[in-house]
Amino acid sequence: MLIPDRRFLARLEPTVGRVLIIDPNAHAARLITDLMKSLGAREVVVEATEARGLQVAGALDPGLIFTERSGPQLDGESFTRTLRRSHMACRRVPVIMVTSEATATTIKGARDVGVHEFLRKPFTSADLIKRVENVALKPRDWVEGVSYVGPDRRRFNSGEYTGPSKRKSDRPMGAEAEAIAIRDQAMKILAAALDQFDNDPPQAVRSIRQQAETLKALALKVADSRLVVAVGALEVTLAQGGTTKASVAAPIGQLLALPKPVEGLKKAG
Repeated sequence: MLIPDRRFLARLEPTVGRVLIIDPNAHAARLITDLMKSLGAREVVVEATEARGLQVAGALDPGLIFTERSGPQLDGESFTRTLRRSHMACRRVPVIMVTSEATATTIKGARDVGVHEFLRKPFTSADLIKRVENVALKPRDWVEGVSYVGPDRRRFNSGEYTGPSKRKSDRPMGAEAEAIAIRDQAMKILAAALDQFDNDPPQAVRSIRQQAETLKALALKVADSRLVVAVGALEVTLAQGGTTKASVAAPIGQLLALPKPVEGLKKAG
């Protein structure tokens, strides 16, 4: 087994202090438990079913969750989807899915429900440590949409790739280009949240609130007064409570109608 140095373990500590493992296979759960304790985990709780996993997640508030993809009374994708759309304090914590069924379909399914990393069985201690390092030390942007809630899928198990086929969106960009990208994504999610509002009103409202916060922070950072005013109108509507699709349609429409950054800024990125 690899023995990480103390400095590395200290950096992992905020994430691995409390760990939840959901796996009906006692031997597999014990293996992960022992490895996590070697990484400094102080409290590791093991549950065998999806229902118990969700109950314990709310009470334990773990910093990291491992879930088997499938088993008796366990659907790892369903667990992750429910967690992400819940009101639990741990709804955003890293989830690592473990399975021997590492096909393109299962990997895509895990990514699309908000899983952070995918760990294929059988795995070595180095494999597990690498996944833990990824979620603990390489944080990913959070996407609060209606059809998708979870970490930015563009970096799912691909953060280290730097070859010629790497997507432009994954490459480092300048500050101005990054600001434009943040604004564009928030606007797209706002438009989608309004369009999909009736499918899941509570999640749509949460998504809209998140985009308003993102755009407000961006507007203040880049001193965009028009964006500040437009976001303020949306925030006032949200603060009134009883949010409906009709009530947010106008302020979101005003935001979407704002002119995009000038072409010079786009070229600068």
